[in-house]
Amino acid sequence: MISTKYILQFAALLYVVYFIGLFIPITKFGIVPRTASGLIGVFTAPFLHGGIRHLLSNTIPLITLLIVLNTIYPTKTLAVFLFVTLAGGLLVWIFGRDANHIGASGLIYGLVAFLIVYGILEKKYIPIAISVGVAVVYGGLIWGIFPSVKSYISWEGHLFGAISGVLIAFLLKNYKH
Repeated sequence: MISTKYILQFAALLYVVYFIGLFIPITKFGIVPRTASGLIGVFTAPFLHGGIRHLLSNTIPLITLLIVLNTIYPTKTLAVFLFVTLAGGLLVWIFGRDANHIGASGLIYGLVAFLIVYGILEKKYIPIAISVGVAVVYGGLIWGIFPSVKSYISWEGHLFGAISGVLIAFLLKNYKH
């Protein structure tokens, strides 16, 4: 189990990176699909945000979902976090439109998708209840996986984050310890 302290420190790190970005142009290190320099964004994009509103809108869902994940599936938290970040980022790098994709929302979409799908796959009351609760609270995110007229929104990050969350749910369910 990862301590809640580490989850809060991760969130605090997002703010440290944001404030560094006010003085140094680091947001250029997001995922820029199909470019060698944009590949670094697979690792850095979740830490980069285009403005304080962008960061604030990601903070509470990210902390909440990580705490729920860590409470319900403590041995899976790190694997889900890393898989969604890396697989989702790679899928954006391969298939995303030509843009600079930044932000932690792909991770958020992946966490939501994992919690919903894995809870259903578990076929137990508590995980299913968690799945339903996450679906009720975050179900409106579904609209974020579709192309948007708001070109500054990385719907690809949302979509591939969610796909990665579903994929890791099935991979972990089929994994025999």
